Amino acid sequence: MHSHHNGLKTAALLGLLTAIILAAGYWLGGSGGLVFAVLLSLAMNAGSYFFSDKLALRAMRAQPVSEAEFPALFAMVRELSSAARQPMPRLYVSPSAQPNAFATGRNPQHAAVAVTVGITRLLSPRELRAVIGHELSHVYNRDILISSVAAALAGIITSLAQLAIFLPLGGGSDDDDSPNPAALLLMLILGPLAATIIQLAISRNREFQADADGATLTGDPLALASALEKIQYGAQRLPLPADNRLTSAAHLMIANPFRGGGMSALFSTHPPMEQRIARLREQAGAIQYAR
Repeated sequence: MHSHHNGLKTAALLGLLTAIILAAGYWLGGSGGLVFAVLLSLAMNAGSYFFSDKLALRAMRAQPVSEAEFPALFAMVRELSSAARQPMPRLYVSPSAQPNAFATGRNPQHAAVAVTVGITRLLSPRELRAVIGHELSHVYNRDILISSVAAALAGIITSLAQLAIFLPLGGGSDDDDSPNPAALLLMLILGPLAATIIQLAISRNREFQADADGATLTGDPLALASALEKIQYGAQRLPLPADNRLTSAAHLMIANPFRGGGMSALFSTHPPMEQRIARLREQAGAIQYAR
């Protein structure tokens, strides 16, 4: 897989974002603001590392299931995990009627794969197996941890922007102990925007990579292309409500769970489905040509 390459590329992006956070903390509150930024960064990264899986599963009301309840699903995951020589993740099922799936967890030893009831009813066994391959690739590429940390750092920048209301810029002075309104407005706008851009770049790239790696793992790119077509149609017909808990977990899902279009498409963590499907069909053609 591509975990090493993804790790180096993402480490550079997250390092830049962390530097922005520390610089913002010092700018907004001097040495005290810098200390606060460091502590907040450590706390939120630790929380995202150890608890991101629980938060995502809770957001989708996903519950652990047994092999007796979903034997075919367990068989697919066991087969693909064995093929990748990786431990089998925990399996969860969400009661949502929307067809979707996601993986979460900090590494292959502490991973979970969740599917909705809707996707188990909509897809054929071949298509569902392809979706499982996609989600397992996210786990093996360490995408889940990367996305969780990026989301946490984005939250830190937003928190620092809000803190600017109470802290004087540059540590303050005797004759001016309030933030500069123009600088504060700039921080409130550009800080979260910078974090969002980096998070979107990570998320979009990882979807293309998971599609390709998942198709390689299953040996069936066309099955994943067919599954994505059905999932997109089903998600548009049954969009999830864009509340805070679901919004924080949306970037983990195989398809955007909310109603797209308009300006919201610019800030989607998922690349256009048409591009993903076209790439998978090209991959299938390359495999056929190689044979």
